[in-house]
Amino acid sequence: MSNKQLDLVLLLALPASGKSEVRNCIEHLDPERREESLHMRESLQLDDFPYVHIMREIDRELSEKGLPFLFFQSLEKPFSNTKDWGTLTELLNEDYADVMHHKCVNPASAARHMFERLDRAGEVVGVAPRLAALDESLLAELADKLELECRKVADTMLKLQQDTENKTVVIEFARGGPDGSSMPLTNGYGYQYSLAKLSPEILEKATILYIWVTPEESRRKNSARANPDDPGSILHHGVPMDVMLGDYGCDDMNWLLDQSDKPDTVQVERDGKTYHIPMAKFDNRVDKTSFLRADPADWAEEDVAKVQAGLKEALDKLV
Repeated sequence: MSNKQLDLVLLLALPASGKSEVRNCIEHLDPERREESLHMRESLQLDDFPYVHIMREIDRELSEKGLPFLFFQSLEKPFSNTKDWGTLTELLNEDYADVMHHKCVNPASAARHMFERLDRAGEVVGVAPRLAALDESLLAELADKLELECRKVADTMLKLQQDTENKTVVIEFARGGPDGSSMPLTNGYGYQYSLAKLSPEILEKATILYIWVTPEESRRKNSARANPDDPGSILHHGVPMDVMLGDYGCDDMNWLLDQSDKPDTVQVERDGKTYHIPMAKFDNRVDKTSFLRADPADWAEEDVAKVQAGLKEALDKLV
């Protein structure tokens, strides 16, 4: 097997499938073992969940004032505009470009900077600016309330751009569609829509590691991991059940794999160009990963070995 190292891995799955746990496991492996066995260097990690969390926090602040939501149908329901799956993808494009080209900034107001980014990313996919349309006094109040959450994102980006050499970029996100949907998914749902919104710079290098679980198992694990006291946590946040059924009741990854004209790839069309992204599955239909949310000191070596074996089988295929 080639000792080639992967440059860019799209880590994809339904919520709570084990994406972040797998990422956590990879990050804690001995570097030499990780490179030899999993073909991954030290990782540079991007994730769109912080943006979902901030969108919900904006709507939470507005709801407390009795004002209309900007992003969601309600605090426990899906997006009002399904094009916002593209908004999230465009934010990942920005993150990748800014980090890799060392263009991240330290804004005087991280919240104002975030509001501008949300509006700009939405415009790219056809959503009119929402935050810029608010009254200036209300915008200032929202910025004050959300500065800390937005500062975390800005600081993370600044830290990531400091060392981008010889890294494997891991970009994590979840996409799906309403429970009972037929394929292909439409109206902004699913991986077909979001993958086609990724920048050519990402698509040229991308491989896909898909964490495979059933929607039912995704819902079970989502309920098990949810910590209401830590809603912004990557490892411990919970997705509302209406969202699990309305946005993640199914996904289209296996359908996309079947549709591709090259085996073991997902075919993506963007700007008149066809990309064939190599794809492999880590089978987590029988849960192998939940223990990885605990302190690494408490991980049993035999459990880690099972995860590593499954990852090696999948990642070997990508190189």
